Amino acid sequence: MDKKLQFFLETRYADEHDSYKKCSSYYKYISDYIAKNTFISSIDLYTTNPTIVSYASIKPTTSDILVSDWYIAATKYADVIWRSLPSKDSWGNATQELCLLRRIPIISTGEYAVLVIRISNIYLKNRIQNNSLSNTIAVNQDPVFFSTERRQSGNLLPVPIDYCKPMYKYSGQLSYESKKNIAQISTLVPYHSKDKIYILTINFNAFPDTARILFTIALIILLGAIIPYILFALFNQRFSTRIITLRREMHKASKGDYDIIDNFNGNDELTEVFSDLKIMIHSIKLMDSQMYEEKIQKQVLKNQQQKMEFKMLASQINPHFLYNTLETIRMKALMEGNLDVAKAIKLLGKSMHYVLENTGISSTSLQKELDYISIYLSIQKLRYKDRVNYQLHVPDFLNPEEYEILPLLLQPIVENSILHGLERAKYEGHIDIEVQTRDDELLIINIKDNGFGMTKEKLEELKEYIRIPVHKPNMSIGLYNISQRIKLFYGEAYGLEIKSHPMEGTCVTLTLPLHVTMEE
Repeated sequence: MDKKLQFFLETRYADEHDSYKKCSSYYKYISDYIAKNTFISSIDLYTTNPTIVSYASIKPTTSDILVSDWYIAATKYADVIWRSLPSKDSWGNATQELCLLRRIPIISTGEYAVLVIRISNIYLKNRIQNNSLSNTIAVNQDPVFFSTERRQSGNLLPVPIDYCKPMYKYSGQLSYESKKNIAQISTLVPYHSKDKIYILTINFNAFPDTARILFTIALIILLGAIIPYILFALFNQRFSTRIITLRREMHKASKGDYDIIDNFNGNDELTEVFSDLKIMIHSIKLMDSQMYEEKIQKQVLKNQQQKMEFKMLASQINPHFLYNTLETIRMKALMEGNLDVAKAIKLLGKSMHYVLENTGISSTSLQKELDYISIYLSIQKLRYKDRVNYQLHVPDFLNPEEYEILPLLLQPIVENSILHGLERAKYEGHIDIEVQTRDDELLIINIKDNGFGMTKEKLEELKEYIRIPVHKPNMSIGLYNISQRIKLFYGEAYGLEIKSHPMEGTCVTLTLPLHVTMEE
């Protein structure tokens, strides 16, 4: 019904050049169709038009083709016809292919052209082949066009078939190459066709597999009768031995002798009972050890309390007397015109006033803590000049007066930044203190310096020291104290984190709860 094809086949061309040009144009249409349909290996178009030259898949019908059975059948019937026709693969080997034949009536001339569509055996192999089964397929009584056994291709089906039946079917035992096999033969009638496709499927391993299964079953039955008796005798002897061992160890434990055996072979209820016995003995030992440790800890705490009381008695100096004395010295410096000394004394007085004011309390406002750090850094600025510079960053949405933290948390960290980070800096040392919040739950305080930083090994040593302090020179006991204060007061989820790189500085991050109620 393709008008383009009708026009191509009915036209009488003036010369070979014109015919060649038209064939080339229509072959492109055919080749594009083949490229889009992987199940097609080729499409041949046979025509009786004497002016059409042979070009690729477009072929004039020769005398041999005119008398061939498949061509006569194709021109005789209007239905779709299926045949197995010879072909050659890409290596030149002779093979068979399943072909769809269809005549094309040329209305204007009363002639017929024949369309031959060859189905790709590679496509059929990918769709049909099964490693455990043999599949052989033929159409009508033509030679086999597909078989998983290559030697069958081109030959007739190797089993008897009643071709007179409209839908021949068989399933069961079949003799093939003098051997018994399980096979199935089925018939497929293609759409709009009177042809029949016969599919033979053979399982060569069916009988050998069945024999192996029967032998295995017989062996299992035999072993199933002998082995349980042997196992029962061994189990009974071993079980009795284990019962005696378990009773002996339980008796020892009941007498207060906890040195029982370590291993109790087996994986059953007796093993679980022995495991429970070991856990019970371990718990008793642990309770005894804890009771002993509690006695020691109580004595240690009592000793520490006595030391603290002694230190408190030894340090009972009136803080107001010290603060008033500093104020007197500051006023005298002002009268003498020494403004730097007066400023330094004033800052020192404010610093001492904050420390004395917050000694012994559990909270202060974030604003007061930041003011104290600013005073402390101002004192260090007077001492180190341009070697120490600093800057405080507090976001506009955060009011430091509304948040409370433990007092004197930041000063030891800032002091470390100056002593260790900026100690050898000649100028442009800088400390940034940045306050942030996270997820409306955490208060984050970053203290960064641009000092000499630490190597990876030194940083790991410092982190380990903060976790488990060991007395070493040049190690900051202040960082350990801060970490412990935070974890004891807020919980293990909070604390400090240190990041540092050589010649890039150090950053200490404090993580505190944002919303917390402080009580004295």
